[in-house]
Amino acid sequence: MTSTVGPARGAGAVDAALMGTVRRTGASIGGVYLIGADPQVLCLDALCGAPAEFAAPWARVPLAAPAPVADAAREDRLVWVGSQQEMARSYPRTAMALPYPLALAAAPITGTRRWGTLLLLWPATRPPRLTRREHGHVFSCCRRLARLMDEAAASGQPYLPDDQPREVPLDTVRRPTTPAQLAADFAERLPGGSCALDLEGNITFLSSGGAELLGRDASTLLGTLPWVSLPWLDDPTYEDRYRAAVISREPVSFTACRPPDTWLDFHLYPDAGGVSVRIVATGAPPPPVPAPGSAPSSSAPARAGQLYQLMHLAAALTEVVGVQDVVDLVADQIVPAFGAQGLILSSVDSGRLRITGHRGYPAEFVARFDGQPLGTAFTPAGQALASGIPSFFADPEEMRRIYPEGLPGSDKQAWAFLPLIISGRSVGLCLLSYDRPHTFPREERAVMTSLAGLIAQALDRARLYDTTKQLAHGLQQALLPHSLPTVPGLDVAARYLPATRGMDIGGDFYDLIRLGETAAAAVIGDVQGHNVAAAALMGQVRTGVHAHATLGGAPDQVLSATNRLLVDLDPGLLTSCLYVHVDFARRRVCLAGAGHPPPLLRHPDGRTAPVNVSPGPLLGIDPEAVYPVTEIPLVAGQLLLLYTDGLVETPGTDLDDSLAALAGHLSAADDRDLSGLIDTLLARARPASRRTDDIALLVLRISDTEGRTSV
Repeated sequence: MTSTVGPARGAGAVDAALMGTVRRTGASIGGVYLIGADPQVLCLDALCGAPAEFAAPWARVPLAAPAPVADAAREDRLVWVGSQQEMARSYPRTAMALPYPLALAAAPITGTRRWGTLLLLWPATRPPRLTRREHGHVFSCCRRLARLMDEAAASGQPYLPDDQPREVPLDTVRRPTTPAQLAADFAERLPGGSCALDLEGNITFLSSGGAELLGRDASTLLGTLPWVSLPWLDDPTYEDRYRAAVISREPVSFTACRPPDTWLDFHLYPDAGGVSVRIVATGAPPPPVPAPGSAPSSSAPARAGQLYQLMHLAAALTEVVGVQDVVDLVADQIVPAFGAQGLILSSVDSGRLRITGHRGYPAEFVARFDGQPLGTAFTPAGQALASGIPSFFADPEEMRRIYPEGLPGSDKQAWAFLPLIISGRSVGLCLLSYDRPHTFPREERAVMTSLAGLIAQALDRARLYDTTKQLAHGLQQALLPHSLPTVPGLDVAARYLPATRGMDIGGDFYDLIRLGETAAAAVIGDVQGHNVAAAALMGQVRTGVHAHATLGGAPDQVLSATNRLLVDLDPGLLTSCLYVHVDFARRRVCLAGAGHPPPLLRHPDGRTAPVNVSPGPLLGIDPEAVYPVTEIPLVAGQLLLLYTDGLVETPGTDLDDSLAALAGHLSAADDRDLSGLIDTLLARARPASRRTDDIALLVLRISDTEGRTSV
């Protein structure tokens, strides 16, 4: 996509704001991330102070990703990272893609809505904190960019980031044009050096001594990349040293061997205009270092940028959870990283290839290929799965030459078929496709093949996770009531929230039991643990309580009978329970508890306090345990809140204080919608990010009309 706004509100204004901020703050590199057509992805729109190629691993950042630019936009706050060590601690995935000494600030661009993030990088030698002046410059730029976005949106022509980041030059940097000026610029940076590179890595100046040491004429090297024109420097280790100099703006050195046995020291001195390099011969070989180019290789090594991109994406794949997470990550980050426009991700299931996810293809096209049998080698997908060898087709003619059928109905022009292999077996296929013909260099094929292995591992883990989650969810739903009965005169709402991440299973339970025309029983309990054993025992306890309640026993008798059942079962897990008998005929509520937190009673006038329930021991310990009964009057408009301890128990917090706070929330809450009331209590009493235990809630409200049930 390209910007659709006029020049006054378009790329020029954004670039000017970015360039001015980089200059005023003394940053070495700056970037503007904007939310594009996909509201869940930040796209790098402009980069100042470094080649756009450097930013490939993080050119697209999901808004939900654990990254500084995403956190700044999502949480509307300034993110400051003062060192590489702090980056590794706080943002390990970003640290893998930026393994250089630097400081970083990310600030939100927010106007009438959230627009994106301003990113600034400094050398690690700067002070550990932003000064007040720098802070003002950063947010002044953010406000200026936000105004540009707001004005563009108001005009009906919203600003959208370009497909590729723009490279914005710093206007304070002298741009030499003649060889004499280049030599002068080189001399200013480096006393006695012999070579100069621009920020893209191209050789812009080479002395005769440097040419002699490198073993090539200057005329053949000027304008070329050293690691391309000098085969013995074609190693990502050396290119990485150059990248480190450009990004960190600090001197960097390395030693390389020019075949057959000439060792050279390279000293790189960077600034905002380029890199000066001093090349000197060493007297003796350093510790063992591979000598690229000394032996022929069957395939070219990947570029350093591609390796960092691979590490960045590999780190992201380790963080995904479900199958849809894998699909979204591949589509949002891996597909753009290789310049592709289409994706079909499929998995092997019962001898057929099932489409797991896709982007860039119409649904009807994908539906034709979903469920294709695997037993054919006459298609590129079948051949890749059968052989385990990736297939690459640079244009339709190459596809038709080998597979005349090709992909009928597809308008794509180039394809990469990557089998997903685990332990020697194919578990699926990743298809990347292009809208235009695309050549696949050897190093790109190597990176794609490596990435396919990582995708296979992530997809296999994700399928196992989804299966486990579905089983656990199904078990939990089978053990909890599917719906609560309608009881005239009683309004009811209930909720269960598991604490175990991924399993959605635990030992908390609730139930409502209709006992004839004039009575009902409510029960809530908590079995120790957050696993399958706890859930299984929970089902037994709930069944036992339900069975004894329907026999017409009093609250103490129901708990005593259930207690004896658990003693006989000897499950080895502690169980608390609260049983409430609502008698409409006698206008009373009887309660018996087995080591369970007391319910909260809200009177019709809003006064709320815990019910003073006479305590009884936990179930399953003492077969002769006695459970005292507490009685309170039944009044129209009163509300009872039954809950498990996950709602009120927090490490380091006094339980009485938590109960008092919960009572205050319940007293102030609107009870016209009981499900909404539960939402309010959960949000105020325990944020989801701090929930460490299961939570079950059951709300009972005495009404004058026929009861309603809400789950």
